[in-house]
Amino acid sequence: MRYFFLRENTSLMVSAAFAAVFAAAGIGWGLWMGSLMILFDGAYSLVSLLLSLLAIQAGRLVRRPGNVRFPFGYAALQPLVIAVKGIAIMLVCLLSFASAVRALVTGGTDIQTGMALLFTAINVVGCGICLLYLRWVLVRQRTDLVHAEYQQWSMDTLLSAAVLAGFAAAFGLEQTRWAGLAVYADPVMVILVSGYFVLVPLRMTIGALRELLLAAPPHELQVQVERALNNLGLDRKQARVTKLGPYLLIELSVARRHKTSKGAVRFGLYRRLAGLPVRPVVLVRTASAQGDVWPSLETPGRRGG
Repeated sequence: MRYFFLRENTSLMVSAAFAAVFAAAGIGWGLWMGSLMILFDGAYSLVSLLLSLLAIQAGRLVRRPGNVRFPFGYAALQPLVIAVKGIAIMLVCLLSFASAVRALVTGGTDIQTGMALLFTAINVVGCGICLLYLRWVLVRQRTDLVHAEYQQWSMDTLLSAAVLAGFAAAFGLEQTRWAGLAVYADPVMVILVSGYFVLVPLRMTIGALRELLLAAPPHELQVQVERALNNLGLDRKQARVTKLGPYLLIELSVARRHKTSKGAVRFGLYRRLAGLPVRPVVLVRTASAQGDVWPSLETPGRRGG
């Protein structure tokens, strides 16, 4: 049973189930109360649901071997799904921001803050449960898709907590002589929350696009690869490294007269990188007569000399 809940597909399905409940509740409650903030929360959960279903399908495809149409497999689907997820969440944030600005300049929105407080309190508890579950999975088995879900639910939990605090402030304001200002609480919260949280999917999208463009992997992975190469008597300049989905791709250039065989070098790297959260894929080639440093890694000032 414990292994079942640790599986990537199970984690994504649990996330999708929570998102479905919150999407239906948020959109329904938001329309009934006329609250832009609760509608934003529901719309965010609906997008989360659709993207979680997309992530489940991508997770299944990534594990499939290559075929005639896709000889290198489906590893690129993982960063592609994360990029789509980031772009979709950014669009929700930007559209909600625009709607809130319009409501603010047209006199605010009058809502029942007591009912709004009840909804957001339930929402905070539910989001927190899903977030803790995904954190439990990540500590034991880290995957990019589950990590993206965790980031998404972190945003949703913080969003719900901020909304709860905002509605509590609006409820308190209604009990004072400044009760007329309470109608602005709902759009102001949407503006603040959507404006702040748009940065998280932006970073998520940039990271995924870097993978699709085969950019250098995160710094911590580069440090691990450099340490493994040094242990084998090799220089970092002899390797080109990138991360694509669940794989760490390493192309290594070894001198023809290197004291260790290519097979031994490959095995040594696999053994030293076995503890990484990604699966290493190592290709070792014999260096040309010009040397064993990749031209793309030489400093610009030394080119064309």
